[in-house]
Amino acid sequence: MKFNSIINRHIFKEMLPPFFINTVFFTFIFLMTKILAITKMIVNYKISLFSVILILVYSVPRFLSFVIPMSVMMAVILTFLRLSSDNELVALKAGGASVYMLIPPVLMFSMMGMVLTSFMTVYGLPWGMVSMKELTFRVAASHVNAGLKERTFNDSFKDVILYINKIDLKNKNLIDVFIEDKRDRNTRITVVAPRGRLYSEPDKFLVHLQLFDGTINQVNLDNRSAHSINFNTYDVNLDLKKALSTSKGGPKDEDEMSLAEIRQYLKNVSQKDAQYYVTLIEFHKKFSIPIACLALGVLAIPLGIQSKFANPSAGLGLGLVFFLMYYLMLSAGSVFGEAGVYPPAIGMWVPNVVMGGLGIFLLVRTANDRPVKINSVFIILKVKYNKLSRKNKTL
Repeated sequence: MKFNSIINRHIFKEMLPPFFINTVFFTFIFLMTKILAITKMIVNYKISLFSVILILVYSVPRFLSFVIPMSVMMAVILTFLRLSSDNELVALKAGGASVYMLIPPVLMFSMMGMVLTSFMTVYGLPWGMVSMKELTFRVAASHVNAGLKERTFNDSFKDVILYINKIDLKNKNLIDVFIEDKRDRNTRITVVAPRGRLYSEPDKFLVHLQLFDGTINQVNLDNRSAHSINFNTYDVNLDLKKALSTSKGGPKDEDEMSLAEIRQYLKNVSQKDAQYYVTLIEFHKKFSIPIACLALGVLAIPLGIQSKFANPSAGLGLGLVFFLMYYLMLSAGSVFGEAGVYPPAIGMWVPNVVMGGLGIFLLVRTANDRPVKINSVFIILKVKYNKLSRKNKTL
């Protein structure tokens, strides 16, 4: 028992460094996908360095919900690759330790990843999404002039569509402004003005538009009457709360809801429409993705033991292939679940069952010293690719 305890501690400690390295690396890669959006905000709104840091911090929980399971799998693969390449597994087998005796530290390590992922999906993701939206629209409200686009219909304001032909940022003037105002359900108002100016109240998420020398056209929908008014100065108050679907008002998106809010919504919903299925999928994701740490961790053991892949780069690639398979199955489950083809629970949990079942199957074969010929699939794909390349060159 003491020998087994030493083995467990040794393997567990071996998995920690690659886990942290992979977590930092993949988080950095995912954060790079936000660079374009951040660059656009810097150019349009001239946001501060502190705001950029906050955007990155608020984005981390969403990425970590997938990065942690992937890092757990990579850490287990790389650990067993190193044990295999250094012949430590051969020494352990010679000492009477079977492959099954190496499972407890992996399960313990995978459960640690499961707890971290659960925290991110249940608490971190809603906090990050809500905080990100609040920050984004606070910045937009503070620099609303810069955020508007020329010759584009802007529907960010509640029940108001705004069109601007040209924006003079130097003088902060709007040239050739068109507004369709649908805030009064009985009246449709269109406003046309050759010149206007915007100023905002960021704390209240309000924008004030002052127009000059324009025309107001009003149509009463009840009696079908219409009339037109010319003005010298006309003030319009615009509301950004439509875009800000947070606790300040308006319904939240499913990924912004806490677990309690999702349960309450699913309990009280009267009609099983598209929004119901999307929310139900989000509910199952909060549990299925953390459980994936266990499934992928078990699968990583036989993948790492194979001597033919006893180098870090091949092991990393092999782990990425299987995680990509898991992610594709999860994405397909989301699509078919949203369409109502089958219950969302099936789409969210089948990837775990497939990966876990495949891991147990390969683990049993590995424990019985039966070769796992995963490399043959890659060899076949490589041969097919080479044949296709040669065929294209001859054409």
